[in-house]
Amino acid sequence: MMNPKDRMIRVGTLAGQKQRTVDYISKIVQHGFESFELNFWEYIPDDLIMSRMSSQLRRVIEPHGAVVSSIGVYGNTLGESEVDEKTRQSWYVAIDHATHFGCDLVTGFAGGVLGKPVPDSMERFKAVFSPILERAIKRDVRIAFENCPMGGGWDSAGPNIAFCPDAWELIFETLPSDLVGLEWEPCHQLCQLIDPVAQLRKWAPKVFHVHGKDATVHRDILARSGINGAEFFAHHRHPGFGDTNWSDIITILRQNNYRGTIDIEGFHDPVYKDELELTGQIHALNYLKQARGGDFVPNPAGF
Repeated sequence: MMNPKDRMIRVGTLAGQKQRTVDYISKIVQHGFESFELNFWEYIPDDLIMSRMSSQLRRVIEPHGAVVSSIGVYGNTLGESEVDEKTRQSWYVAIDHATHFGCDLVTGFAGGVLGKPVPDSMERFKAVFSPILERAIKRDVRIAFENCPMGGGWDSAGPNIAFCPDAWELIFETLPSDLVGLEWEPCHQLCQLIDPVAQLRKWAPKVFHVHGKDATVHRDILARSGINGAEFFAHHRHPGFGDTNWSDIITILRQNNYRGTIDIEGFHDPVYKDELELTGQIHALNYLKQARGGDFVPNPAGF
């Protein structure tokens, strides 16, 4: 039987604190976070951290009914450096350990051949991710690519080519599998002047995970200075402080039978930061819970 919280679409947060992850989650889970993405920058330090963390973390979150939604590895999977090799190996580590955390999803950047047009990355992408997908199929784990441009563009890729629909078409043609999808958020779309609601209506069936991060687009700066002026025209925000109507987002997700979570990606808001970080995240948590309709209420018997 499905947990009622899964019917509601769980709302949680990213909790990438490496060796401090379990301690961090133990301090914030009582505030009502229902899910956690375990995110790592560039690579997972070692296998042992995952083995220790899985048993410790489940003891912390299970009394609260919370879950691990996903494991994220964010580095240039297609690069040639020693760190990039660690990123590649970390995808395998994450896939092998996902079920130990009770989850079936590994997320991260698609990588990129730096400075080259996006299509020039596809041969390398296929060579790197085909065996990663084989491992995921063997473990019955899904993989999803985040939509952050990381400073790149179509003509000059950064460390993540999975930032726009044209690239997604290439990615899904290269890895045609129901286990391959998107880790999506409206923030990165707004910062590319894309309408996230219109985009989600088309791409929702391929969305496996949602990052709870929004943006504010400053139309006055756009009108005055354009997109390449000294003042940046958009800022990342916690949900509830940005431009997106998350009720619309959640409605579209529900209409497409979304069974994932929305995990807040904090530490980006230019106002609710430092000592106000958790204040902003709790506001986002409560806002998103209201946007989904509040708590799950079962129908009376016979109705």
